[in-house]
Amino acid sequence: MALRLLYLIVLRVFGWIALLARSQASKDVEVLVVRHQLAVLRRQVAVPRPSWADRAILSALARLLPRRRRCHLFVTPRTLLRRHADLVKRRWTYPKHGPGRPPIRPAIRALVLRLAAENPGWGYRRIAGQIAGLGRKVSPATVWAILKRAGVDPAPRRSGPTHTSRRVHVLGGTANPTAG
Repeated sequence: MALRLLYLIVLRVFGWIALLARSQASKDVEVLVVRHQLAVLRRQVAVPRPSWADRAILSALARLLPRRRRCHLFVTPRTLLRRHADLVKRRWTYPKHGPGRPPIRPAIRALVLRLAAENPGWGYRRIAGQIAGLGRKVSPATVWAILKRAGVDPAPRRSGPTHTSRRVHVLGGTANPTAG
């Protein structure tokens, strides 16, 4: 981009040097022709869209014009000030991030749900520890939120007691505990 700006500046300087060799009458006629072309173009184009190099050259040349001639430019002083403020703002602001925490990746969510389904005795802290062992960093609160959102109960309720594997053995019982 800077190379293009340098090229345009050098091109303008050589154009001005070539103007020194021409007569004053030919320069006046050329100025009148260019002014008329500009008036025609202003009638046809609603909003001109100059490139950044065009804006830089016009800004530099606008300072050389007398104040009464600057009002005829399609680049007003307010436009120049706004563009300068935009450049400063773009240079000195930090990238915008949305509010809140970043979203949970679908792969992490699937891994948490898979570990919870395959290991019903594990709680959210154990699942978070196992995921950390795999090289991924997930907080236990995030694991808890994923399980809650998916409708998965906490670990003790998930594994639940199964009555078929439980037997109750009553030992050392007596019918009359106070009798000696």
